[in-house]
Amino acid sequence: MLGKTAGGLFWMFRYLERSENTARLVDSGFRMALTRGEEASDEWASVVATAGLENEFKATGMAVEPSNVVNFLLRDKDNPSSVLSVMESARNNARLVRTALTREVWEAVNDSWITLSEALSNRIKETELPALLGTIRQQSALVRGALHGTMLRNDIYNFSRIGTFVERADSTARIVDVKYFVLLPSASFVGSSLDNVQWESILRSASGERAFRWLYEGDVSPGKITDFLILDPRMPRSFAYCYDKIVRNLSYLSGEYGVEPASCEIAHEIRDRLSSCTIDTIFEYGLHEFVQGFLRDNAKFATQFESDYRFIE
Repeated sequence: MLGKTAGGLFWMFRYLERSENTARLVDSGFRMALTRGEEASDEWASVVATAGLENEFKATGMAVEPSNVVNFLLRDKDNPSSVLSVMESARNNARLVRTALTREVWEAVNDSWITLSEALSNRIKETELPALLGTIRQQSALVRGALHGTMLRNDIYNFSRIGTFVERADSTARIVDVKYFVLLPSASFVGSSLDNVQWESILRSASGERAFRWLYEGDVSPGKITDFLILDPRMPRSFAYCYDKIVRNLSYLSGEYGVEPASCEIAHEIRDRLSSCTIDTIFEYGLHEFVQGFLRDNAKFATQFESDYRFIE
């Protein structure tokens, strides 16, 4: 496969996953802001910073208010990471690799672009936000379902899935980091009812609340929730799950192309590190420091993967 085609698939599915993950990040800020009242601006500032867009938002000159942040992250065409922008990028990449996709996948991407373009055509009211975020997540799920249901399990599929899991791992890490960044008013709130409400909000944002309760029967604690989101290989948005899938898809590519590039070694190192550590060692090291280290390692893998398979030719 041409590197340009491989890159188009990888980034198409990164962008599709990013649209859903941005919606989840906004949902996390929205839910946690409800618990803070007058201090809600802290949550929205943390959402922008965790999305890696703090400087870009400051450049707009807008105040850190719910409406401004929501519209910046979801529909601002000048923000290349807004849902509207990444969906356009996903569609453009889908057009680039059209011959590598089934008709069902192409139509799902195109329909999602049309649906979200219409939904995001006007400024978003707070009362409309929950339904809109649900629509964004649903459109992402439709494309994912078309991929699973119609694509051959070949190199096309593997490049697509690796793009998905690289982006998903990045997103879960950023959602966890929202909790650490500025959410608690002070250390005295740790373990309080406010602290627990915020952790439960993060579970809901990662679509993990029901699964968590099945596993832990309502025993909600920061340690268990963090373990679930970082280390549990059964949770489809956890760090461990994402890297287990990345390593598997890389092994299929290595078998197909007859070479094991440098990115394979990086991915194995990340997966092995996650499988060998415990949540206690993560808290001892520092949750924020651990998450930031993981984000750097994930970005390092993605960069090496692009180089190994010559996405830019």
